[in-house]
Amino acid sequence: MAHNGCGMERLTPEWDEYELLDSGDGRKLERFGEFMLLRPEPQAKWPPALAAKRWEAADGEFAKAARGQRGGWKFRQAVPVRWAMRRGNLKFWVQPTPSGHVGFFPDQACHWDWIEGVTKSAARPVRVLSLFGHTGLATLAAAAAGAEVTHVDASRPAVAWARENQSLSGLGERPIRWIVEDALTFIRREARRGHRYDAMVLDPPKFGRGPAGEVWKLGKSLPELLTACRSVLSASPSSFVLLNVYTTVLTQGRIEKEAEQLRSWLQEMLRDFPAKIRAGELGIEDAAGRRISASVFARAEFHTRPR
Repeated sequence: MAHNGCGMERLTPEWDEYELLDSGDGRKLERFGEFMLLRPEPQAKWPPALAAKRWEAADGEFAKAARGQRGGWKFRQAVPVRWAMRRGNLKFWVQPTPSGHVGFFPDQACHWDWIEGVTKSAARPVRVLSLFGHTGLATLAAAAAGAEVTHVDASRPAVAWARENQSLSGLGERPIRWIVEDALTFIRREARRGHRYDAMVLDPPKFGRGPAGEVWKLGKSLPELLTACRSVLSASPSSFVLLNVYTTVLTQGRIEKEAEQLRSWLQEMLRDFPAKIRAGELGIEDAAGRRISASVFARAEFHTRPR
């Protein structure tokens, strides 16, 4: 963990089975278990540190579509459709997808560790709501630490993948409720039913659509969602709220402002609650120490009852 002069945290996870081997010339060379993959990386404007032959040894490369050319994965060696990776007590499937993603974001391991720690330290069992839960690793980190989790995502394939990760991690008996639905629609229904949660994870995209065509635009939709989330937060929340947003090439010059915006939104949501809120940035460093920024976050811990 590192801090800048404004108090913003800059976090980098520790991994055994993942490694950012090198970056440069708009690409990154990553190791996922025993396989090496090349993917685009607009931040990597510097020259690569490793020799060209190391890059040429990659098992596969994802190329974005260019004029007159189709984008997608091109594999130089035989690679399984998917393979398993492990970090700590979590085991999950890795699979190159048509979007260029592989089913998890390595930087998010910082949040998995934090979720596990605050869940275990809570004074009582924790009910966690995980919104935009993707393939479920934050959900599984909470469940493995003893929480009861409701996992919500608008993508049915993502939820199916998350459930497979649950089985792979040996957490099939843990209390996880899987929901395929638009986040705001779900929250409003939970509020009407009087359901409450002790902790929340929100990992929204910049833009998206729900199962019924609901449009999500971060700047407009997130404040509305946070207001709704407050209505389902326990009157005496016992654990945490995590808000994470992925950065883009357009936001790279505004990392601190983006993080502070998330802190501000979270402070407004949690007004009158005695929460300690921190903001920061997650990133991955290559072997030469060049940092790739991945996401900004704000996260709150509760310690006592609200005023």
